[in-house]
Amino acid sequence: MRCRFSRKKSGDVKRKDGVSLKEAQEIFDQVHIVDQRSDDPEQFRAIGWCQGILCSVIFEIRDDSEGQYYHLVTAWKATIDEEQSYAENV
Repeated sequence: MRCRFSRKKSGDVKRKDGVSLKEAQEIFDQVHIVDQRSDDPEQFRAIGWCQGILCSVIFEIRDDSEGQYYHLVTAWKATIDEEQSYAENV
């Protein structure tokens, strides 16, 4: 799946949470789990590995002339609860 994100936001997220949106794209190339985060706007959370660290990323599914893509909103190192959820569901 194609991913897009704001470069400025990616840098902000990296400074704040230790993982950039660019790095977080790696989650989708490996085994990961997905759940729905919110309904309005419709957002999803993926938990998986990037840069050797278990991370979470919030994304939206959007469309453009080439089809669907993931718009990455934010990312962070996985919490203990997210680590447990990943371990139980993978």
